Amino acid sequence: MNKKIEEKKVEYLELIYDLIFVYVIGRNNSLLHQITNGFVENKVFMAYILCTLTIIQIWNFSTYYINMHGRNKLRDHIFLFINMFLLYFIGEGTRNHWDNFLLEYNIAWGAILVNIGIQYFLELRNCKECPEVYKQTRRMGYVLIIEALIVFCTYPIYQATGFSAAPIAILFGIVGSMVHGRKANVTLVDFTHLSERAMLYVVFTFGEMIIALSAYFEGGITINSLYFSLMSFLIVVGLFLSYGTVYDHLIDRRLQNSGLIYMMIHIFIILALSLITTSLEFMHNTEVSLMPKILMLILSFLMYYVSLFFTLRYSKSKCRPTLRFILSLVSVAVSFTALMLIFRENMYVNIALTAAYVWGIFILLHYFSRKTASNQPD
Repeated sequence: MNKKIEEKKVEYLELIYDLIFVYVIGRNNSLLHQITNGFVENKVFMAYILCTLTIIQIWNFSTYYINMHGRNKLRDHIFLFINMFLLYFIGEGTRNHWDNFLLEYNIAWGAILVNIGIQYFLELRNCKECPEVYKQTRRMGYVLIIEALIVFCTYPIYQATGFSAAPIAILFGIVGSMVHGRKANVTLVDFTHLSERAMLYVVFTFGEMIIALSAYFEGGITINSLYFSLMSFLIVVGLFLSYGTVYDHLIDRRLQNSGLIYMMIHIFIILALSLITTSLEFMHNTEVSLMPKILMLILSFLMYYVSLFFTLRYSKSKCRPTLRFILSLVSVAVSFTALMLIFRENMYVNIALTAAYVWGIFILLHYFSRKTASNQPD
């Protein structure tokens, strides 16, 4: 008889830790609110992308450590609270004139990486009896410390040359994590816990989206504000139900898997949700040029659903996407894109089409999950 492996639970402190990321997500989204010549400047948009990737990467590093080595002990709590405090400096340094706050941002960013790296090295004393785990833990510690050194060098390099090495640091962390993940012993990773943590981050991102949509009520309640707020609310609900359907009914959370690709996919899901939030805010903003507004809306929704579709590689064996299901998703997406471009000058129609697209995808996912439910083992 096989011994049942105890499932790792998400601790309350992890949820508290995630709350600070809600604040930072909001700060990141605020970068896109400065409109110049009809849209966001390229420099500011790139800063937004880099800041978003930085925060998601920090969260990924923390989550993987807790997943593999966390014991919900005093040491874990202290390190988490230190990171929470440092994240305030990152949030404060996330501004349109981000280069004026680059020093405090990079010091906080590098210190967080060092903090997590130290935890890996402290964990080595508990891995001496297992050489494979010892090497894996030490390797990840080196990845974090080296990335931190690159981050610390970013400010003096930028001051001397005007070149930002931040993308190099992020890329090094991504490549290092992938190499580490491929060599990792998957039995160390609790995929159930990992998928639940990713789901909670997505939920908090939806929370920020709901807060942002309150802007539709500014200036009093009118027919116009009610229409756009209702459509936007329906869109958020539909997006959330689609994710919930995939997570609750299609993903096999009992898999024995490193979860590396799963977490990478969630980087794009969270980025897409952040862009969707801004796109919906742009819908009633007359300062934003028409075509950039529409293209950003279309691309952000397509990014979300394409990323969500790729999570189905982790679906239950009887829930693999069929060709008919894939063609249905593609045809709906193509129709949505075409109609949005045709009616691009009418925001009332565009937001209604977006709501219809979101609920159309949800209905397809719901029908597919119900259809495959009878074939799933108990």
